[in-house]
This record gives sequence, structure tokens and C-alpha cells, in this order.
Amino acid sequence: MKTKKFADRTAVVTGAGGTLCSEIALYLAECGARVVLIGRTEEKLRKTADVIAERGGHCCIKPCDATEEDALKKIAEETYDEFGPCRILVNGAGGNNIGALTTNQVFDERELSDAAPKEMTGFFNLDMKVFAEVLKINTLGTVLPCRVFGRQMAEAGGGAILNFASMNSYRPLSRVPAYAMSKAAVVNFTQWLAAYFAPARIRVNAVAPGFFVNERSVKYLCTPDGGLSPRGRNVMQHTPMERFGKPQELIGCVEWLLDDEKAAFVTGITVPVDGGFLASSGV
Repeated sequence: MKTKKFADRTAVVTGAGGTLCSEIALYLAECGARVVLIGRTEEKLRKTADVIAERGGHCCIKPCDATEEDALKKIAEETYDEFGPCRILVNGAGGNNIGALTTNQVFDERELSDAAPKEMTGFFNLDMKVFAEVLKINTLGTVLPCRVFGRQMAEAGGGAILNFASMNSYRPLSRVPAYAMSKAAVVNFTQWLAAYFAPARIRVNAVAPGFFVNERSVKYLCTPDGGLSPRGRNVMQHTPMERFGKPQELIGCVEWLLDDEKAAFVTGITVPVDGGFLASSGV
């Protein structure tokens, strides 16, 4: 049975319908928090809310794009009236788009030719509109909730913010330039905001998950029969623990970073939870 360490606190979780943040939202609810579930897809949020309700937790669903500041402000006002000020913010909204991926891992001179294979996408023929969308959701999708709900924290006398970085924050993995660029920005912004918010008694940290399979990544890391794709095998070769992470294995780190007693003097850091991926060169 979980302790009620976050009892009577309002927690906002963006991307709450996703594999990792749904688990975090459930954990916060089990610890007594009133959880505001934000995400673009109401159906996914409903699934998270149903599990929380089954376990006796308290939450509300607020479908919204985390890059729409006016919509976030409306949610903030509504939840303030119902639950009180936000004291915990988990910025899990983000993602990638297949249109922002290259098919090549390195430059191929055929990119320069009008006769390049149709299935080939190199750096020179990436869709820049899609590229910009990935940058937007991962960067502004973190910045704007911090502005909106951080204001409530500052007015209430403090709080804790947890951003989502990635292995791409440290190493620009092949084929995902927009995602890597934006997740590197999340680490830098986390440091900047931690220093800025320190006088307001708001701690700002981040987690950098390694390879946790979700609806998006399973297409690239696994085969239809449940085996590993070539990219998945490559990941395993660089992961000393030789497996993918499980969503619940992120909770210990999240719990610590959000705990105002255990992590009282911790701000501005990004913690990898990666099965040793960053520690291994693969050589």
C-alpha cells in the first residue's frame, strides 16, 4: 500500500494517456494527489482515469494540446477552482513523427539526385513542416505548461516540476534529428528554469528514459511476431541490462524527484533511467 505523501496536492500530468505518464498519474493518485490528466486524445485519458477510479484515486480529464497556452490557462482556472493550485507538474507531452525521420543513418549521395528512390528520406528531403511540429511539441509542449502551472506554484509558495528528456538528449540517435534536437533542448531548459524558479521555491528536474517500448517505438524496435527489429537488436547491444524498461521501473526516480523532503536540495538535474545505455559504448 502506498503512503499518502502527496495527499491534498494537485498534480498536473501532460501526456497522461501515454505508456509512461499514465503509470506516473496512477502512482500520484495512489499517493493521494488530485490528478489532472491532460492529453490530446480523450479516449486514452479515459483509460487512465478508469484505472485511477478503480483504485480509489481522484482525477479529472482535460483534453488539450500542450502547445496551446490559452487552452492550458482555461484548464488551470477550472482545476484551481475545483482542486486548488497546482503543486506538482509532470511534463510528459511530446513525441516524434515518422515524417521527421530519415530512412538513411548517414548521407547517401543519391539524396542529391532527382532519381533518388521514393522510399529514401535523407536530410535534404525531410519535411520541414513536420520537423517543426516535432520541435514544437517537445519544446513548447514543456515550456507552456511550466508558464501556466508554474504561476500557480509561485503564488502558492512552491512546487515541483518534472520534465521528460530522453537518451537523445545525450546522444543524437540516428534517423531522428528533430526529436534529438528538441530533447536536448529540454535538458537545457530544465537547468535554466531551475535556476530561475529557485527563489519561488519551485524545484525543476527531468528524467531521461532509456528504451521503454510504447505504441510508437514498438514499430521500430520490434517485429510483428514480437522479436527484435535490426534497430531493436542494436539497442540491446548497447544496453548492458539487455532488455527494455518497464513503465513501473520509472516510478522510483519520479517519486524521489517529486518528493519535497527527500529531494529538497535537488534541482536542475536530469536523471537517466536507461538500463545502462549511456554507460555503454558498445565496444
